Amino acid sequence: MAKALHAGGEVDAWCTKCKLVLNHRIIAMVATKPVRVECSTCSSHHNFRGHAPGDKPAAGGSASSGTRRVTGGAGPASARGPTKAIQAALDRERSWEKAVSGHTVGEFKPYRVSAMFTEGELIRHSKFGDGIVTRIIDTKKIEILFKDDTRTLAQGLTD
Repeated sequence: MAKALHAGGEVDAWCTKCKLVLNHRIIAMVATKPVRVECSTCSSHHNFRGHAPGDKPAAGGSASSGTRRVTGGAGPASARGPTKAIQAALDRERSWEKAVSGHTVGEFKPYRVSAMFTEGELIRHSKFGDGIVTRIIDTKKIEILFKDDTRTLAQGLTD
């Protein structure tokens, strides 16, 4: 008997970065099917693919019944495309990658609440990783785009 899948659970899936079927953590589900996963090996996030490209899907996923043909992905959700939330996350991640790619480690300024930052400055945060200042909200707040999310953080505070 197969285990029921749930968000936060694990599933074997095709990793688009590693190019192998590996263990993944389920990030998002639609009904009982995983739609977004995180690779346990390389930590990349991508849409769920239960099999390698060109391989036939597992039993029960066949389109041989003639009633419906899905042209790729994990089922009906992939035929409609990603949800708005998933698309926004993908767009945010692409923006982050474009902003930080090609920069050396020395170009990132360590984040401290006492420091002052300027728009476009590269930041290295101990918890959130590398980011870029996208907006100065006011003298005490800045908005930083990190790989996983945009966050509002403090600046210019005294100890």
